[in-house]
Amino acid sequence: MGCGMSRLAKATISLVIMVMLFMPGAMAATVASFDATRSQHLPLPRGTVRGPESVAFDGQGQGPYSGVSDGRVLKWNGDKLGWTTYTHGPGYDSKMCTATKFRPETATESRCGRPLGLRFDQKTGDLYIADAYKGLMRVGPGGGEATVLVNNVDGIPLSFTNGVDVDQTTGQVYFTDSSMNYNRAQHEMVTRTGDSTGRLMRYDPRTSDVTVLQSDMTYPNGVAISTDRTHLVVASTGPCKLLRHWIKGPNTGRSEPFADLPGYPDNVRPSNKGGYWVALHREKNEISFGRDSHLLAVRVGSNGKILEEMRGPKSVRPTEIMERENGKIYMGSVELPYVSVVKRK
Repeated sequence: MGCGMSRLAKATISLVIMVMLFMPGAMAATVASFDATRSQHLPLPRGTVRGPESVAFDGQGQGPYSGVSDGRVLKWNGDKLGWTTYTHGPGYDSKMCTATKFRPETATESRCGRPLGLRFDQKTGDLYIADAYKGLMRVGPGGGEATVLVNNVDGIPLSFTNGVDVDQTTGQVYFTDSSMNYNRAQHEMVTRTGDSTGRLMRYDPRTSDVTVLQSDMTYPNGVAISTDRTHLVVASTGPCKLLRHWIKGPNTGRSEPFADLPGYPDNVRPSNKGGYWVALHREKNEISFGRDSHLLAVRVGSNGKILEEMRGPKSVRPTEIMERENGKIYMGSVELPYVSVVKRK
């Protein structure tokens, strides 16, 4: 009997170890999960552009708006009309900015720009654009050519402008420059080298002043202001973390760890259920074989704990999750030729 119990104990311990190795989430606290495999697609113009990286809606609820690979920001006008050009940066030329077999995106981006983070000021109707190459840009209601607001700070050029958010009360704009050494085409080097030259900044539209809130950051990416407007939540892509940077109160100017993530985060956006949706470009320890499912995003609570996860096919690597009041979730990607729309069950 004693020997039998010993074998049972050993078998149990072995099973637990196997679960911990191959299903690390199984030993953690249970979180809500939903499958985003089935989704509606808002297809981009066929064969010309891809990569609707960020997703934004204006004050009237129109959109989505999304920046694509040829340097434009497009607006979705419904199934009949589809996508139309809303804005682009200075120097845009449709012929020269369209990638071809002999002129890849990496060759056109530096001239034409690559819009990443997008955010509307809901009061003014202005759209702020974090363009990886041109810097922080703005276009007024109705679109047209955008104006470059910031392309260097303290005499140092913006090399990789990435995330953006707007304080809807003050109109102040918060944005990130992911690296001072590498541009977007070299983004893998930012992670590989552990580059820590990124910056978090604030732009004041009333004075045009720019303030560096924090420097020497490791791959700062998406940024979101908290609902009480006391702090910013910033994605740190390489380390797979979220940081909290205080902008009000006794801790003003201080940054601290906020959440450890199971993957590489991109944009951060508020959730209607509370907390933040964090898009994960890929899992930290992703396995290429096996079941065709991986984490697309996690919802992180105001305490930094993971509350919910979204799963889907491994071919989908999202860059932004935007949740709307109607229960629809819009998903951006830097690779795919469409914006995905997922409806919660």
